[in-house]
Amino acid sequence: MTPRGFKITIKESSHAGKHAKLILDDGTVLEGDGFGGSATVFGEIVFNTGMVGYTEALTDPSYNGQILTLTYPLVGNYGVPDPSALDADGIPRFFESGRIQARGLVVHELSLVASHWNMHMTLDEWMHGQGIPGISGLDTRALTKGLRTGGVMMAALAVSDSEIDADLVRDGLAESPRYTSEQFMDAVSTESPRAYGCDARRAAGGGGGVARKAGSVEAPKPGDGGGEKKRPIVVIDTGAKYAILRNVRALGYGAILVPWDTPYDDVMSYDPAGVVISSGPGDPENCRETVQTAARLMKDDVPTLGICLGAQILGLAGSARTYKLKYGHRGQNKPCTNLETGQTYVTSQNHGYGISPDSLQDSEFDLWFSNADDDTVEGIKHRSSRCIAVQFHPEASPGPYDCRFVFENLRDLIEGRGGAAGGRSRDGGNGSGNGGGHRGSSHSHGSSNTQKTSRLQDAEEVITATAKE
Repeated sequence: MTPRGFKITIKESSHAGKHAKLILDDGTVLEGDGFGGSATVFGEIVFNTGMVGYTEALTDPSYNGQILTLTYPLVGNYGVPDPSALDADGIPRFFESGRIQARGLVVHELSLVASHWNMHMTLDEWMHGQGIPGISGLDTRALTKGLRTGGVMMAALAVSDSEIDADLVRDGLAESPRYTSEQFMDAVSTESPRAYGCDARRAAGGGGGVARKAGSVEAPKPGDGGGEKKRPIVVIDTGAKYAILRNVRALGYGAILVPWDTPYDDVMSYDPAGVVISSGPGDPENCRETVQTAARLMKDDVPTLGICLGAQILGLAGSARTYKLKYGHRGQNKPCTNLETGQTYVTSQNHGYGISPDSLQDSEFDLWFSNADDDTVEGIKHRSSRCIAVQFHPEASPGPYDCRFVFENLRDLIEGRGGAAGGRSRDGGNGSGNGGGHRGSSHSHGSSNTQKTSRLQDAEEVITATAKE
């Protein structure tokens, strides 16, 4: 439904109809129609089963180093929003980082006409502007089935205005760095501390939000907190999505984003109320500095939340092991069961590594959430420290908001309402003693109504703010 007073924008694609080839590491060569930027890229090819949210997915730093295949057959029909639209803290409203992070995009059909009240440009126009190649006209169903059967692999995507030499591209693929060997942190992490909140506006000289240019806003002085007379929450940036910062701010805390390799003493110099270790790309074993910081956070009982890669980092810090999944979990409909309440949630996910279930017994953690499809680890709780972690994305963006309560769990740990990790989570569970065996509805009726009201309020806020812009 179009908000009252909004005009529907309609645009046709202007950077499509190019030559394109997708070449897989197993020798498969697929030819299609190119769009976006004219370039040849190499990366791990993965698939995402979500029906919407391509702008959020493409800007998610967890896709850095990867060629993204979208299984939904029609992509680009609602275009791309305005990247300059910011919230009150200077955080882009509709994107998850400052640029497209995926190296390339594979779709079945690119919509050559886009229309939406919030559209600013077409998908191919956006990708062309950032030099990101895309290919359409492929059987993405067959491609996805192949990746599920054989596992993810390296691939090359070539898009050009002229004919493409497949042999030349294949040679480049053979010589390209493997995804598992790449170091992504310097590409996705902030270079210097950045602050979001009232204190950050003071640091920026007042007014107009913050963080509009990289490195333009210094973090507050130690102890200068979140502007609401609360100590801030430090977010260790191992590839943080903007939605994580938005959710920290929604808790009422200032957020301080620090580089991935920030030492423990520097993290604690901000006198944080709590710490979030963010999502991000690649092998958690490559984040040894962050693992060391995480170990100190747990030792000193600092309230800590790990998300996705952050969960794996905390797992390694607590003597668990990690491993690479065959084809990963990427989508918006992944069922995860809270083993404390027996309630199952539909979650948003994007990861290719996980915590080994067999390693938890000899670790510092207990299993909290389990994947209802394949029984992989989806959440852990520290046995003695105020530390929790989830493999899924409670911040969504894109995907369902059902698990935002995980951020409230962090607030409870900070404010002393949750006790140690063994306390019951705040998730709408009725405490009826169902245990881990019941996989029923994710909400009671009353909780569901509350969530619906919250979502309507969120939607109204977006519409109102966009209208003002």
